[in-house]
Parts: sequence; structure tokens; C-alpha cells
Amino acid sequence: MPSPTRPPAPAASPSAARTRRGTPRPAPHRPARPWFASAVARLRTANPYAVDAALAALVLFATSLQWIFPDEGGERLSPQGWLLGAATAVPLIWRRRAPFTTACAVSVATTAQGIHHAPPPDIMYGGLVVLHATAALSTPGQRRLMLVGWLTGVSVTMHHKEGTDPYEYAFQLLSVVCAYALGVLARVQRAYAAELEDRARRLERERTAGTERARAQERARIARDMHDILAHAVSLMVVQAEAGPVVVRSDPARAEAAFDAIATTGRDAMTQLRRILGVLKEEPGVGAARRLPQPQVAALAELVRQVGESAGLRTELRARGEPRPLAPDTEVAAYRVVQEALTNTVKHAYASSAVVELDWTEDALTVTVTDDGRGPAAGADGGHGLIGIRERAGSCGGVAEAGRGPDGGFRVVVRLPAADGRQAALG
Repeated sequence: MPSPTRPPAPAASPSAARTRRGTPRPAPHRPARPWFASAVARLRTANPYAVDAALAALVLFATSLQWIFPDEGGERLSPQGWLLGAATAVPLIWRRRAPFTTACAVSVATTAQGIHHAPPPDIMYGGLVVLHATAALSTPGQRRLMLVGWLTGVSVTMHHKEGTDPYEYAFQLLSVVCAYALGVLARVQRAYAAELEDRARRLERERTAGTERARAQERARIARDMHDILAHAVSLMVVQAEAGPVVVRSDPARAEAAFDAIATTGRDAMTQLRRILGVLKEEPGVGAARRLPQPQVAALAELVRQVGESAGLRTELRARGEPRPLAPDTEVAAYRVVQEALTNTVKHAYASSAVVELDWTEDALTVTVTDDGRGPAAGADGGHGLIGIRERAGSCGGVAEAGRGPDGGFRVVVRLPAADGRQAALG
């Protein structure tokens, strides 16, 4: 039985074929901006002298029309009148560079035009422009002087004009006031926009400065962690390496334990370094969940035991009071403080014993590390390790003290704040 034939596929249109071959699709249609908004945007970015020259030409043209085509029965423009009309328009080219001087020149020309060359202008185009410019660009004293002068000038001009009715008088005064008010609004808007731009720049600078501070703090934290880890691990490894050759023939088992301790310490240091550096560079497929947690106060017992076994010290951990929740950074700080203090004991103190005390109170944890080694030299303020201890304590709101113990030796005391319930939940 013959198989049913499929109907032929419709032929693809040329445009569809071009699209499949990779021809980019046309961009979606975007509504055009209103012509007025586009014109205003172009004017703001144009050359200011070109804009002012065009405005002066427009005012001159409007003034010339008023005189070339007078009202029925009126007088035509005289050469002197046309020159005075040009004097009200040409200075507008400098209205932004010298607004008050331009306003004075236009004011004198407009007043002379209205008094000595009848009929006076129906609309003071140049005067309205300079009033706007003066209100927008001049100082407060110049603005007030120009407003009073123009109101007085309009009154004098309208007084010399025959047949002036009250409506025309009111129109001229209202024109002056409106031009001045529009200039004030332009000045206020410009000041408001400048304030917004300045505030945006300040916020951007503050945001950048905050980011830089956070980066610097993070770099300092990582540097402290790496210093503590490396100093602790290297100190223990040096102690074991120095003891190994001494007992390799007399006590092979002890020498083997020393070498095992070196390997264990090195592996632990590498693990902690990978964990710290993991926040700087995420490897593909390795997320935060696979990184080991930061050390906490609960790990101090293992740390004290490890230091005692590796360095041959008699170490002891004592705790008083009821343990309370600590913020995550405070947990790490407490561990690193004890680690750095024991590292200093191993490297510098030549001690035979060290005691770590944890004193829990309602609002703080006091960590004390005391050894029976030689105390600090007179006037010594400690090296980088003690500086790091103070910085760690200060970074989480605590304080640190270091110095000679009451019975000799060296003592480090660090007081760290305990977290309240809400901080513990957030942590």
C-alpha cells in the first residue's frame, strides 16, 4: 500500500530566508521625541554665541516689522528710530557674558526709542529678553535695580504716548513682571539642577570611598589571617625540624612523630590558606559551601593541644562562666588572638608552659594567654604580632593589652564583646 504523501512545504519568503541566513532583524520602532523637547535639547548643546546671535537677529526682525508696517495712519520708521531699534537687539549677543551691561544698554536704547521717536514700540522685545537674562544671571542687587528701572521706564514711556488706555498700560507692566518672573524661575531651576548634580557627584564619591575602605579593610583582614596562619605553622614546623635531627638516632619514634607533626602542620596551614584565598578567587565548580568554616572559639581546645604536642610546651585551657554567642568576626578574632599569642610564646618566649583562660561574662569574653618565659625587653612595644592582635580586637569592638605578667613571663589580655540574640541570629 503506498504511503500517504505529505503536502509540499510552503516556499519561504526572501525576507525569511535572509533572516535565517543571519541577516540582522530591523531594530524595533521607538517613538520619536516631541519636537519641542528635541529642539530644547539641541539648543542646550549648541554654541551659546550662535544662539544669542540668532536671538538678536530675531528681535531686530520683529522690531523692524513693527516700524516698517505701522498701523493705519501711523508714522513710518525713521533712520534714527531704526538705529535705536537695532540698539535694542544687537547687544543681546553678549547677554550671557555681561547680562547687566547688556541690560543697561538695551534699557537706554528702548527708553530713547519710546520717547523721541513716535510712535513708541508696542512690544519691547529686546527689553523682555534682557529682563529675563538679568533675572536669571545677575546678582541680587542688579536684578532689583533692573526691575525697578524697567517699571519706571515703562511708566515714563507710556506717559509720553498719546491715547494710552489702562489696558495697554497694564499689558506693558505685566510683560515686564512676567519676563522677570520667568528669569527667576530659570535661575532657580538651574540652581536646583546644579545642586542635584553636585549631590550625585558627592554620593558617587562617597560610594567610591566606601568601596575603597571596604576593600582596604578586607585586604587588611586577609593579611592578618595569612600572617597568623603562616607564623603559627612555620613556628611549629621550625621547632619540630630542630628537634628531629637531635633525636633521630637516640629516639627514632620521637623523630618520626616530629616529622609527622611537621607534615600535619603544613597540611593544616595549606587548608586554611586555601579557605582564606577562596574569597578572592572562586574556582569553577567550587562554591562557598565546599569551603571549610572559619575557626571558632570551640576549636581553641584542639589548637592548645596541638601547640603543646608540637612545641613541647605544657599547655592548659581554662574556662570560667557560661559561654555566650559571639558574632562571627568575634569568633574568628578570639581564635586568631590565641593562635598569635601562642605563636609568640613558641618563637620568642623560650617558655616551658602556657595557659589560655576564657572568662565569660554577661556581655563580653575575656581571653588571657600567659606564659612563663622571658618577658619583653624594657620599653618594647611589641612587634607585628602584637599589633595584629590589637587590630583584630579593635575591628570587632574589643580592646587588647600585652605586657609582663604579674609573676613574670608575658601576658596577653583581650576583651571581646558578646553578641545579643538578634546579632547572633543575623550571624
